[in-house]
Amino acid sequence: MMDVPSAVIFDLDGCLVDSEPLSLEVIATEMNNLGIDDASIHYVRDRFLGVSIQDICKHVSDRLGKACPADFTERVEDRLLEEYKTRLRQIPDAENLLRHLTDAGVKTALATGSSLRRMGATLDISGLAVHFAGTAFSADQVTNGKPAPDLFLLAAEGISVLPENCVVIEDSPHGVKGARAAGMTALGFIGGAHLHDIRADQSQVLRDAGALEIFESLQEIGDEILRSLK
Repeated sequence: MMDVPSAVIFDLDGCLVDSEPLSLEVIATEMNNLGIDDASIHYVRDRFLGVSIQDICKHVSDRLGKACPADFTERVEDRLLEEYKTRLRQIPDAENLLRHLTDAGVKTALATGSSLRRMGATLDISGLAVHFAGTAFSADQVTNGKPAPDLFLLAAEGISVLPENCVVIEDSPHGVKGARAAGMTALGFIGGAHLHDIRADQSQVLRDAGALEIFESLQEIGDEILRSLK
């Protein structure tokens, strides 16, 4: 049983919006276009889940033996945001969970490895922006992204909650490690469509990274957190 949290900090992609299948598809396509022919969706998922686009660019540079194209990030985001317009969906129960937490007096924030541009567009297109007015934080705003603690500490500071009173919802080991390094409780989430064939394996990966418990639905997470408040 977890301690009663004052705040819940969410990862965005794969935890509140089912965007990871689209992201993996687009990144793989752009890498293919550069001549990295073995970059499949599974190739990208196995290496880059929860990793910033800057780290992906470093990998691209290593594979190409030369600098990652200057417009790689822009091309990925342009293609992805176009896909979002018709294909982006919320994770089931995302809005219900956010409303219930707010009603219970629990603060919420966002800590995403996405750029500020992508974060803003994702929140707007998904309809979740209203829940994170002034409480959404991007890896663009810190020196070191996940698995460093910087982004989570920024989020806690932004909502005026001590790190030890925060619970983090994450689907990647990088995010879990970052949350733990920040002194926060981490819960693993494996309900995203991108994990449909590796849920058991990902559950163990998240536990090994430091997740206290693993959940397959946001409703289960809400039940656990709200039960701790009673």
